[in-house]
Amino acid sequence: MRFVAKALIVGLTLTAGIAIAKEGVQDPTVKARMDLMSTVGMNTKVLGDMAGGKAPFDASAAEAAKTALAAAAAQIPAAFEVEADDPVSEARPDIWMNMEGFVEKAKGLETAANAMDVSSLESVQAGMGAIGGSCKACHSDFRAKK
Repeated sequence: MRFVAKALIVGLTLTAGIAIAKEGVQDPTVKARMDLMSTVGMNTKVLGDMAGGKAPFDASAAEAAKTALAAAAAQIPAAFEVEADDPVSEARPDIWMNMEGFVEKAKGLETAANAMDVSSLESVQAGMGAIGGSCKACHSDFRAKK
């Protein structure tokens, strides 16, 4: 359970900056990427709040968040095909220098989301470790710290 709690905290911390960073973005490609990552963050938060006891477990809400998270994760590689930059972007140039590694990490999130069992609180808690771990792995390599 400690790993799940740590992964949950890491995942929520990493996604918290996304909403703040969107303000002032000028490049439409970057804005679209940030909107997509906000979708990832919002749905991760829904699942994380349930897993962490901040929200009551709701199987249908968990299923909806899981589905939206997996769908958004599947769109990440295409959203980053064009190398675009903006002063508020947190995307590191390493993405385009190692697109294969970036895509692999995005697929890891998609796999973790699709594999998550949302039939019970315990299964959501168990699945958050993989979700948080995949977010952290990608952000560690490809997201700038601002």
